[in-house]
Amino acid sequence: MTAPPDGVTGRITGLVKTLRSHGLRIGPGETVDAAAALEALGLTDRERVREGLAAALLHRESQRAVFDPVFDLYFPAGVGAPVRGDGDRDALRERLVAALAADDQALLAQLAGEAVDGFGGYGSPGQGGDGWSSYQTLSRLRPETLLARVLAALRAGPAEQGADRAAFTERLLADEVRRRIEGFRARVRTEARRRVAERRGTEEIARRAVAPSADRVDFLLAGRGQLDELRRAVHPLARKLATRLAARRRRAAHGSIDLRRTLRGSLSTGGVPMRPVLRRRRPARPELVLLCDVSGSVAGFANFTMLLVQALHDQFGKVRVFAFVNRVDEVTDLLAHGGTDPAGLTDPAGLGARILDEATVTGWHGSSDYGTSLGEFAERYVDAVGPRSTVFVLGDARTNMSDPNLPALRHIADRARRVYWLNPEGRGQWSSGDSAAYAYSELVEMHECRNAQQLSRLIARLLPV
Repeated sequence: MTAPPDGVTGRITGLVKTLRSHGLRIGPGETVDAAAALEALGLTDRERVREGLAAALLHRESQRAVFDPVFDLYFPAGVGAPVRGDGDRDALRERLVAALAADDQALLAQLAGEAVDGFGGYGSPGQGGDGWSSYQTLSRLRPETLLARVLAALRAGPAEQGADRAAFTERLLADEVRRRIEGFRARVRTEARRRVAERRGTEEIARRAVAPSADRVDFLLAGRGQLDELRRAVHPLARKLATRLAARRRRAAHGSIDLRRTLRGSLSTGGVPMRPVLRRRRPARPELVLLCDVSGSVAGFANFTMLLVQALHDQFGKVRVFAFVNRVDEVTDLLAHGGTDPAGLTDPAGLGARILDEATVTGWHGSSDYGTSLGEFAERYVDAVGPRSTVFVLGDARTNMSDPNLPALRHIADRARRVYWLNPEGRGQWSSGDSAAYAYSELVEMHECRNAQQLSRLIARLLPV
């Protein structure tokens, strides 16, 4: 691997700066460690450099999803255009089948470069509008359609590999080929980013063209893989938040200054309040009530938040959870005894399906109806809300053009200690279409809560002590 033109030091600092812009917490100590690791490892083995910098800079394995594509831009495998192929798509696909069957990583890297160069270009060269698109490349090459041909090439190998192959072995083989194809697709994306970065600047492309970490992805846009990563982060995040809540509770236990008693006590010191007198708080843990919209795309946000609060249940005197679409039902027991995956972690998607199956959250249709749901909660379950209760409403406040039923929310707010509304939509969308967000925000405190990072900050700040 050759050192980039602006020097290794500049590449390290640029890498760290970009990783910070993606939300990774990297301090001066980690940066110094990265430079020391690079000095010890040298530049001859690029993959060893990758692993050394990852070990020095990262704190969690999940951060590799951001680190790897950024590393590929600051420490690219090559520069400039690759050796141009003959431009024959069918010939390239034939070579790709052979490379995938042999799992030839060097040839796969070469073919990825040829594919981007031959099929990914767009715009008008020389006018600043030219570039390379991995989407265009993959759409034209369609490597996912080569699965059967690669499997046939593998079966044509030694007899002991194909004679008595069991059905489960066939499935394993197919999964391995899919993994290799996805690896090639990733190489194409990396190559396209590298080519664009050479023209438009590494820092800009690393900031804009690299997918954010799962905790910064909007709940409404998160895919299954990102939700799975968030699910694994629930308990570590809950432990961190529990520590913060315990510290806040210890500070709050001292109470505020009792001005009257402090001034009375200062008479013995000539009116100087030498010994402040504090109002001692009564040792009572707050109660928490969650009212969650579990319809459509909002369900992922609601399910993740429910799991997070459930993991914090020891911090409160009582936690009660209610779910709704256009009917309200209590799901506290379903949440406490929710299903788990083989790794022993509660599955948000499974929890959502169980709530929809076992709880009465829909009536005559499947669309959310905030007015009817708030009214039913205020009528049937309002006893769950008292002067020690903090209520969190989770939802996008989109009423499907039905009555928002503001009096029902006002009644809930009058009974509760505090009511907070967490909205997974951006603030700019609150006044659009059928959103009643601004109407509700006049009665209760509403916060934008689009991703897990925002949620953890809000939970740490808003949860009662």
